[in-house]
Amino acid sequence: MSEFSKSITATEADIDELGHVNNAVWVPWIQDVAVSHWYAIAPADYVDRYIWVVIRHEIDYLRAVLPGETVTGRTWVPEPPRGARFDRHMEFTGADGKLRVKAKTTWAIIDKATGRPLRVPPEVAAPFLA
Repeated sequence: MSEFSKSITATEADIDELGHVNNAVWVPWIQDVAVSHWYAIAPADYVDRYIWVVIRHEIDYLRAVLPGETVTGRTWVPEPPRGARFDRHMEFTGADGKLRVKAKTTWAIIDKATGRPLRVPPEVAAPFLA
């Protein structure tokens, strides 16, 4: 299984009235780490032919992240795709090593030419599962 990590630092714009990263901010962070993983692994012709869309998010908020704090998002795909979709797991940890947020997202692949979902080609899935 191919893992990917990316660090993100909370800015003032990410902070809510409770003084920590707003729950709604985690969704774009999850997407950013996942899309960065795709671009890091996929050959250019795959990027040109396919796009991924989220069809489900499950997010567990475990600990607060404060302004200026950096978290590391780690993502992986634990099992082969099912038809047009696969599940991606994600964990965000703080500098102290403690888990802040964990998530499972389900993504579907879309053929850019037709705008329609398609069965994930084995060669597209392979680098995520290596």
